[in-house]
Amino acid sequence: MTTAQHLDTIDLLRSRGFPAEPGPSDVGTEGPGFHIAELNGHVGHGADSDADGDTGAETDAEQRAAEHEALLDALTERWGEPDYFSLIGTGLRADADEDVPEPWLRLSALLSYLHLWRIDDRWIAIGASGTQLLAVVTATDPR
Repeated sequence: MTTAQHLDTIDLLRSRGFPAEPGPSDVGTEGPGFHIAELNGHVGHGADSDADGDTGAETDAEQRAAEHEALLDALTERWGEPDYFSLIGTGLRADADEDVPEPWLRLSALLSYLHLWRIDDRWIAIGASGTQLLAVVTATDPR
């Protein structure tokens, strides 16, 4: 996907209402107060390899990193500098059986950190892990 397509997906999610029940969506998952979009899904070649025997994992990670940086640049130009938000403490709170609301509980199992903007009444977060690029739109304060 292109940066323009990623921005379109984020804008679409910002305009959508939140569902009453958690479940899959056309771009990822959603639930009460949140949407999570898998912007590039799980990129990977599995057992496929190129003529040099390269599995493509490095190429996929590089592609995901480039998409991540391009999207962060576009959103920073649009909304200003994001907060750098660590999810490590969120994961520790969950491990200690504290109540951690969605989507932050789910995200803390997937990501160590993300970039976060507060726009109007919603939080918009971008995170990357391995070859997965996620966009989150939520009404739930991460703190």
